[in-house]
Amino acid sequence: MPSGNWWKWGLLAFLWVGIAGAGVVTYFILTLPSTDDLTTATRRPSVTLLGADGSLVATFGDLYGEPLRLSEMPRYLPQAVIATEDRRFYSHFGIDLFGTLRAAVANLRAGHVVQGGSTITQQLAKNLFLTNDRTFKRKIQETLLALWLEHKFSKDQILEIYLNRVYLGAGTFGVDAASHRYFGKSARALTLYEAAIIAGLLKAPTRFSPANDRDLAADRAHQVLANMVDAGYITQARADAAASERSALAAVATPPGARYFADWVAEQLNGLHEIEGHDIVVVTTLDPKFQAEAETALLGTLDHDGDKDDVGEGALVAMSPDGAVRAMVGGRDYNDSQFNRATQALRQPGSSFKPVVYLTALEHGLRPGDHFNDHPIRIGKWEPHNFENKYLGDVTASEALAQSLNSVAAQVLERAGIDNVIDTARKLGITSPLTHDASLALGTSEVSLVELTGAYCAFASGGIGAWPHGIVEIRDPHGTVLWRPEGEGPGRVIPAETAGELNRMLMGVMTHGTGKSAQLDRPDAGKTGTTQDSRDALFVGYTADLVAGVWFGNDDNSPTRHVTGGTLPARTWKAFMVAATAGMPVRPLPLDDGEGVPVASSARPNAPGGGGLIGGLESLLHSIFGGDAPPASAQPYARQ
Repeated sequence: MPSGNWWKWGLLAFLWVGIAGAGVVTYFILTLPSTDDLTTATRRPSVTLLGADGSLVATFGDLYGEPLRLSEMPRYLPQAVIATEDRRFYSHFGIDLFGTLRAAVANLRAGHVVQGGSTITQQLAKNLFLTNDRTFKRKIQETLLALWLEHKFSKDQILEIYLNRVYLGAGTFGVDAASHRYFGKSARALTLYEAAIIAGLLKAPTRFSPANDRDLAADRAHQVLANMVDAGYITQARADAAASERSALAAVATPPGARYFADWVAEQLNGLHEIEGHDIVVVTTLDPKFQAEAETALLGTLDHDGDKDDVGEGALVAMSPDGAVRAMVGGRDYNDSQFNRATQALRQPGSSFKPVVYLTALEHGLRPGDHFNDHPIRIGKWEPHNFENKYLGDVTASEALAQSLNSVAAQVLERAGIDNVIDTARKLGITSPLTHDASLALGTSEVSLVELTGAYCAFASGGIGAWPHGIVEIRDPHGTVLWRPEGEGPGRVIPAETAGELNRMLMGVMTHGTGKSAQLDRPDAGKTGTTQDSRDALFVGYTADLVAGVWFGNDDNSPTRHVTGGTLPARTWKAFMVAATAGMPVRPLPLDDGEGVPVASSARPNAPGGGGLIGGLESLLHSIFGGDAPPASAQPYARQ
């Protein structure tokens, strides 16, 4: 090539490079996402769950607050963001070349990414139109979109859109949603310190969330305040004064145990056409006080007795007699396992199913004082055995239920009829499959704790059935009611007199039967339950105001160390009920004579031998030898 023609070849090469570059840019322009829906947020509708007292239980979906103009925000809020995220925001053209170079040098020195060079405009472009993929293509598209945004909008408009759309942790998008989530107020009312907290979230919304770690959020806020001093927005004295406001931080944290309840309620929202496409506020039945007491009682037992008794898990559900769930603990640690043992686990209820059998028999002519012979029996090939193979001979139906005698329960089932017992269970709200087998008398068919506890609601109310529920009403964010449950439950499912007879019998469980360790200082009733090899231990009981069920066991169905319904479950039930009913007026349970029995005279129901010395001796013998007997021919256990 002649030396004089070098410039021609250089020019040709330059042209080809320019054409190739233009082609690359054209390609990326053609592959840019549509910008037509800039003002339309693509998001999941938000779901906010409130407790019965209006407190926050949980949030799901994406939370957007009210779109605010810059003029409506405290001046120091956008200043905190600019000082921390993009100090040259008002002077660059969407790309900060100096900032990009500085970040590149810092990252090379560190050997990994320690600084980001993206401007607020680039971040907005990514948030609005792109994904978080770290690819060359996405970075080029981000740059092109940032240039388009700078051409299309003013700086104030870009900053305003950014502040109203940026993700700030805990499902919140925009400063107003974050302000409501973390501080319970509009972003209009944020203090300087609170603005620094929110600006600090932009670096890592989950890590610096005050709902997750207040100390880390506070440290980050101090850095933001220092940035504002460096940028000349505030004085050091004002930054120091703001930093002293740490006590003003009032982040609202979701009660960890309540997430089991929240998940249960969220599942019930599926299929409600009235709420489709809406952000919703769900007012629930959960009582935060009861929830806290339930968590304390259950976790206290597991922490104190779990290891020595080989018990790894537990569950507790409490509801008012109308079925409104007031507390729910579905396991030891929600973060470790989201499986809800109160609603999802199907376990054998053992003898806690016996009230259904006795209720059916009462409806078909059984009287509490009817006598049975407690002795070894055979029904076909099945031989039910009492606990430790102890038999008491002649006993009344009341005493047999109080002492949880399996041989008598099997006889009562024969008298009542299996089909009738299953029908009664269905009337009480038990929907799980029940086997058509004589061992049903001993609770060998698996049920959930919530449906078993719900069945006991009909006893506490004197015969009015209940459907366990957790939703009071659903509203939109402006307070308009979108949905309320229809109806008031199944109505009367047990004749009042029959419910009263059963209540008397179950009060005997508490006064001198297998549930003595659960007895309260107010009228109460309940039933213990223990399954084969003590794999499941339950106690379900109630007062006139509150019904609660407790289960202990292991997720792998391994045996516990001789735990029965009258030990850990009964004691846990009592600990919860004592705390939950503190301050409640003492009310009698509905009884067969239409009158309640006060605490002082809540005598044991019909016991063999009546009162006097003989009755007292028999009661003593029964309390020694009676108890929950595990089902002799247990069905296969459910695997969770």
